[in-house]
Amino acid sequence: MSPDNKVRVLIVDDHFIVRQTFRCILKHYPNIEVVGEASDGDEAIACTGRFQPSVVLMDMNMKKMDGITAARLIKTQYPHVLVLGFSADTQNYNVYAMQQAGAFEVLQKEDAMKDLYAAIQRGVAAIQSNVA
Repeated sequence: MSPDNKVRVLIVDDHFIVRQTFRCILKHYPNIEVVGEASDGDEAIACTGRFQPSVVLMDMNMKKMDGITAARLIKTQYPHVLVLGFSADTQNYNVYAMQQAGAFEVLQKEDAMKDLYAAIQRGVAAIQSNVA
């Protein structure tokens, strides 16, 4: 986490309205700072390097580069970054692939609206317990 104890979040989804919805949800939490947005996996990797988020909130299914590939590359280059996946299609093989790529957790897109903050907090707690 950052020195000011805020969880820095990068939101990645190929739909603008989804990114804005997640941004609106997260802005109500004083310990969360949305540091950027990306619309595909390539942008997610670049933005991770540029913005140094604590958490990358990643859609699994995007056109240019999917979230599974992007998560794998982000975790390879930035192993300290928590990747939290989400998708409308959370069939077991997709969830497994996203977890194998390094995602801490995968949320159903509809559930992400209500479970997003709690999932971020679980991930941050897991990282902090591994550091301690």
